[in-house]
Amino acid sequence: MTQNDKIVFFVNSLDSGGIENYLLRFLKENHSNFKNIYVYCKSGKGGQLENAYSEIINLVIIKKEIGFFNYRNTMSLNSFFVDNEISSVCDFTGNFSGLVLLVAHKAGIHKRVAFYRSSTNRFKSDIFRNSYDRLVKMMVKKYATDILSNSKAGLDYFFSKYWENDSRFEIIKNGINAELFLKESGNLRQEFSIPDTAFVVGHTGRYNPAKNHKTILSVAEILVKNYDDIYFILCGNGVKNNLQDILKTKKLDSRILVFENRSDISKFLNTMDCYFFPSITEGQPNALIEAMMIGLPYVASNIESIKETVLDLKNLYNPKDIDSFVKALELNYKNRPQKNVLYQQQVIEKFDADKCFNAFYERLFI
Repeated sequence: MTQNDKIVFFVNSLDSGGIENYLLRFLKENHSNFKNIYVYCKSGKGGQLENAYSEIINLVIIKKEIGFFNYRNTMSLNSFFVDNEISSVCDFTGNFSGLVLLVAHKAGIHKRVAFYRSSTNRFKSDIFRNSYDRLVKMMVKKYATDILSNSKAGLDYFFSKYWENDSRFEIIKNGINAELFLKESGNLRQEFSIPDTAFVVGHTGRYNPAKNHKTILSVAEILVKNYDDIYFILCGNGVKNNLQDILKTKKLDSRILVFENRSDISKFLNTMDCYFFPSITEGQPNALIEAMMIGLPYVASNIESIKETVLDLKNLYNPKDIDSFVKALELNYKNRPQKNVLYQQQVIEKFDADKCFNAFYERLFI
């Protein structure tokens, strides 16, 4: 790929999430390699990260809904590709990349990349949705020149085992710039009125059924009632808005603290003694990687994508196993394990931004 190349990345929106933060990090480090970058929001909406994206030189944000039921917008996509001499397309919406890749093929674009960022479907299953899903997946299989995923679990789920013999497929791990992420020191205990001697369990992630906040609250309620010096801190899009009234009603809001999306994640993580991540489904969780990069002990679910992410399989349990989660966190509370520097370094090397981003960048070449 040369600097004259023009590329379009398709996302649903620019709200803070795994896909959006991954792409933002990638573009901050690689924007100079492209003459023009377009970030196309398929929902027609921007989001919380819009200003951060707008600060990137030579990047244009487009907000226009795309789908079979938005015929005019979808058909105008062909003109957009041709008029702007687009040379590469990358759609981060998994199976739902199909329609975009079809139009890109008809526009004569030779590089058409589908990137799967989840290890399962996340829509509510019914006859109509399943039929639509099969249709767009067929389009991905036919029109994608490259099919990427950040987890083996994702490719196994969407493409069974046959993907392993197809050169179009590749697993590309999430990349995090450890030097940049770890440069911010300190914690937020004073700001949150949490005693220095308290044991703090934390979670970062948007409010969504996949993140399993129901189990998080069930576990937290048991532990804060059993121990006076255990606190929980949670943050992410929709977390405070959806949980604060419940916690106030149960009179738990002084020990289980909830916040919306934060920009000081390294400090937020440094406030914790243990990280709790009982997700029901994930692609490859940036949030867990960041916690491990800080060096935090963790208790998490035993889903396949998390097994791929961690360096060992200790402290992994069924996402709905409240009793096991309580016992595991209680053991951490009693033993107070310190940060494992060797483990921390292994995580930094495994998810090195240069290595992971270079692998992605090379897939965008013609």
